[in-house]
Amino acid sequence: MIQRADSQQQTEDPQTNDQQTDDTQNVNPENQPPENTGPQESGEETPNRLPADDEIDGAASIEADESPHADGTDGTDGTPEEQRIDDVELLLPQLEALLFVASEPLSVGRLSDALGAERQAARAAIVALAERFSGEKSGVHLIEIAGGWRLLSNPLFAETVAALNGQKASDRLSGAALETLAVIAYKQPVGRAEIERVRGVGAGPVLRHLLELDLIKVAGRDEGLGRALLYGSTKEFLDRFGLASLRDLPASLDG
Repeated sequence: MIQRADSQQQTEDPQTNDQQTDDTQNVNPENQPPENTGPQESGEETPNRLPADDEIDGAASIEADESPHADGTDGTDGTPEEQRIDDVELLLPQLEALLFVASEPLSVGRLSDALGAERQAARAAIVALAERFSGEKSGVHLIEIAGGWRLLSNPLFAETVAALNGQKASDRLSGAALETLAVIAYKQPVGRAEIERVRGVGAGPVLRHLLELDLIKVAGRDEGLGRALLYGSTKEFLDRFGLASLRDLPASLDG
């Protein structure tokens, strides 16, 4: 009986092995049908798919970038609104600060560059500030002088300012110096001989003094015999006498 059972068991084993082989073949991925990775070529419609959240966010970002004025511009000339300073009220305090620290007259061009504003806006601010400082009660005036604009003390308080500064006697102009300076201002370029002819006295010491004060300069040489020096006025002269240019000189009696 024992031998027969073993023989029967050995007879049934090949069937078991065949079944295992068939199961292994069924599990093999090469025998599996291919996955459907795209739309069917048979014309069968693919069902609609809802977009993912990250796709929605990406599309919104692209739309924002392509929308007009997304770069913060004003939509006119491409200049950011925060960089345009054309409001006169905003320019006034900055303009006042520039003129306060300036040691020389500042032209409209230099002021507009420093303010970062258009020339028209800078000019409007200058006019508004000059109006603000006009009048006898103001201690300073904004004056167009020597080709630019400068804050100067009110002439009404000249004595007070002079007392504070302790003005040197050498800086004061004598009558002879003023006469010589007037001849040069109206007749420039003019030589020493012509100055002395008009005044009737020697002009050597006075000319040297005016040169030291930087009120006159050598403007060239005469074409005549001896090639005499010719004198003219300076920017310091315009500044000191409150003139924007030589055209602002009072009309001479000689016409």
